[in-house]
Amino acid sequence: MNFRFKAVPTLTLLLVITFILCGCMETRTTMGTWNQNEEVHSLPSKDVPELTFGIIYPMVNDTYEMITENAEASASDHNIKLIVQAPDEANLEQQIRIMEMMIKQEVDGIAIIPVDSEALIDVINKAVSSGIIVICFESDSPSSKRNVFIGADNYKTGAIIAQTVDNLLGGKGMVLVQSGMPQMLGLTQRLNGLQDYLEEYTEIDVLEVRHNHASEEKAIQQLEEMISAHPHFSALINLDFVSSSSSVLVWKAKGLKRYNVALGLTPYVNQSLENGQITRIISQNEQNWGQAIINTLCSLSQDKTLPEFINTEITEIDK
Repeated sequence: MNFRFKAVPTLTLLLVITFILCGCMETRTTMGTWNQNEEVHSLPSKDVPELTFGIIYPMVNDTYEMITENAEASASDHNIKLIVQAPDEANLEQQIRIMEMMIKQEVDGIAIIPVDSEALIDVINKAVSSGIIVICFESDSPSSKRNVFIGADNYKTGAIIAQTVDNLLGGKGMVLVQSGMPQMLGLTQRLNGLQDYLEEYTEIDVLEVRHNHASEEKAIQQLEEMISAHPHFSALINLDFVSSSSSVLVWKAKGLKRYNVALGLTPYVNQSLENGQITRIISQNEQNWGQAIINTLCSLSQDKTLPEFINTEITEIDK
């Protein structure tokens, strides 16, 4: 397989994102990318019955707050009520309880990032069987009956991160890798894409991989331990939002000048790029997910047929 991926050109990316976010488009495709046609279906107006949508995150995080703000802005001018829930820390049982609560409330649609794609199958299927639209975003639960997945190709994301590090290091060096929840499918796919690319195309050695289980405290502790154990590492690779933001704190505290590649674009991480704590940001255009969630749930509530995968693409950001 050819892993020589490149970030999406700016013009192409803008066209893709504009298309996804322009409203509820009708399509007759059930797999792959969008098929555009001329008919545009608007979001619910104030004079139609209210729709209630739920958004469930794995935990509280700045990136998810950004997505919520984007979703609220999209829903604010329309007759849409949002219920946003997240455990204080990543927790499967709490996600299941939140799903059960929303099922009892008979919401019209749910968007969820499953902390465990397999363990959440039953409750996702229960929601769908109850007539509730369910979409996954960031990380998928493909074996469930969820309607749509919104996000980027996570395996390809891992490969693009690897290619970025390959370019920075010239194909040789030693790297540390931080990730979040090992049971989250999207993170597993990113790690696989990263490792496959590095093994096939470079002489870069992965010294250690740690999973912080979505805990910033654990992420900081693990990173400090890895740096102590491998002081001559060439670069740090972050595969999740918690790792990315936590690495900035460690870089500041230690005054490190090594390469630091982050996953996810937030104002904080972007500022850290400007300040030199972050070398590159690989974004799945998560800043637009909130609007994509609202438009997708709206379209499905109107019984429109959408692709199972709404691809928000991948962008590499540097200074």
